[in-house]
Amino acid sequence: MKIDAAMVDNLAHLARLRFSETEKEGIRADLEKMVAFVEKLQAVDTTGVAPLLHISDAANVLREDEVRGSISREEALLNSPVADTAFFKVPKVIRK
Repeated sequence: MKIDAAMVDNLAHLARLRFSETEKEGIRADLEKMVAFVEKLQAVDTTGVAPLLHISDAANVLREDEVRGSISREEALLNSPVADTAFFKVPKVIRK
């Protein structure tokens, strides 16, 4: 596939980009290299090769959910620098 200046201009318009003439020439050359690489890949025989969906064979390597106990309110409040009898006390952040 040949990449010409009109195609580069069209792609620049679609991407809402502006390029100088020297930049357009560099982009055209890079696009031609990319298309040539993809054309090489199309020539490779992939008969019998399954598509790769994931890098590894591991699936859902998560632990099972377990019901566990938690700490009591009193134990949690022991970690607070300032606490009330039932709540953590924090500095006021909203002022009127």
